[in-house]
Amino acid sequence: MTRTRILEIATEQFSRYGVRAVTMEDIARQGGISKKTIYLEFADKKVLVKEAFEVLLEEDRKKLQAVLGKEDGVIEHLVRSSRVVRERLQQINPVVFMEVQRYFPEAWRMFEEYKVQVIMEDLVNVIEKGKALGYFRPEIDSQILAKVRINQITSTFDPENISRQDYNPAEEQMVMLDHFLHGIFTEKGRAAYTAQQAIED
Repeated sequence: MTRTRILEIATEQFSRYGVRAVTMEDIARQGGISKKTIYLEFADKKVLVKEAFEVLLEEDRKKLQAVLGKEDGVIEHLVRSSRVVRERLQQINPVVFMEVQRYFPEAWRMFEEYKVQVIMEDLVNVIEKGKALGYFRPEIDSQILAKVRINQITSTFDPENISRQDYNPAEEQMVMLDHFLHGIFTEKGRAAYTAQQAIED
């Protein structure tokens, strides 16, 4: 049982059941090892949660950055990045976000840094590139619009939303993204986006 495998099990269990509901004993049982073996690799649960959260963020960062490097990857990037967000939200029990914010501040701080260093930078780059290619309205402020989109994304983690019985974070994010994009598209951008969605679906 390697450190990587322990992280894989922890990430899967935390995502499915929530961080507080899953114990070190649960993870040990899933891996067919003793708790002592886990503690040899991870000092305590806080460290394990932080590293598991880091794994998720790194996976998403790689997926997001894989597209933008293309010569013209703006529309593809929008469609595929929306898929990354949707898939992640479908895979994670919404209560995880609330628990990490409340009980594991070091892990949550990583997300806050990721939000500024990766998501914000990525959004600004995409919007600027889209404006240059004629997909987005030239007069929009890329920094402000990127902040607006980040605020939409982080509304997913609002405890009031999470506690709602009818809350579907993936579905609500897709509706907000659609609204956001159609507010900044030119006709060229709207047509290209619709065509790319048809290809990807």
